[in-house]
Amino acid sequence: MKMYKKKQSSGFTLIEALFAAMLLGLVVAALAAASGAFTMANGYGVDLSTAEFLIEEIRELTANENVDTLLASYDGQTFNPPKDISNLDMSEFSEFSQQVEIDYVESGNFAITVTGPTDFVRLTVTVSKGGQPISSTSWIRARLN
Repeated sequence: MKMYKKKQSSGFTLIEALFAAMLLGLVVAALAAASGAFTMANGYGVDLSTAEFLIEEIRELTANENVDTLLASYDGQTFNPPKDISNLDMSEFSEFSQQVEIDYVESGNFAITVTGPTDFVRLTVTVSKGGQPISSTSWIRARLN
């Protein structure tokens, strides 16, 4: 009696190959989604850094102005393109805008806005891109007269 040896096959079965291709496709899709999320987060970080820079430009622009000049020149103003510390347009940031609001505040509690003139004002600068606010910062200025 002759014994026949069963021939061993080498390689993958069709099911194994399909399963490997499916796993590879899932990995590629996950990497593409992660890359998109990282790109969006990086873009928002760049916009936030730019907004903080533009807020600081207004702070420096108004640093030497007295309260009456601030109220007359800047209250309610929106600058698009944004202004730099020399009051010049920064056309390279034309998609951004700076909005300045000035409110009188109570001398004992700067969080309370009042209607009448006081010795303290709160400047609030909001930077927007495409109409969407990105960052806003406030600071207090005192009337030194």
